[in-house]
Amino acid sequence: MVEKFYHPLFFFRVLTVFLLHLQRKIFETNQPITNQRIAIMSKVQEFNDYRMRMNDKMFAQNHKQLNRFFRLDTDTYKDGALDVKTKELMGLVASMVLRCDDCIAYHLGACFEIGITKEEIFDVFMVANLVGGSIVIPHTRRALEYWEALEAEA
Repeated sequence: MVEKFYHPLFFFRVLTVFLLHLQRKIFETNQPITNQRIAIMSKVQEFNDYRMRMNDKMFAQNHKQLNRFFRLDTDTYKDGALDVKTKELMGLVASMVLRCDDCIAYHLGACFEIGITKEEIFDVFMVANLVGGSIVIPHTRRALEYWEALEAEA
């Protein structure tokens, strides 16, 4: 029997559809589209498209243990003794300390979706840099750039 589950990036599929709608809306409003604006929009969309494409390839293999691991990851970030917001902030700190840019982008997207503020994100940046040391600074720069891309698309 094949287990059915929604992988952790399910809501990013929804976000991608939203982004396509947003792009159409921008073109309809006759707002000037600068190269910088296109680059910012592309950064988030490119990340989400890549993750979806590669996850689909992995899930197509029907590897039972790998699929269960993804399910465990999905379930871990649901409300429990700790709320979703706390778990996502913890996940972002851990991702920054581990210096995983894909993980950072994933958690920033999730944080943005649940309404975490820029001020809260900067507190996370501080905790991550304190725990991880100065080697986290380049990842903090890229995290801020990605957060700004998320804001630009909202």
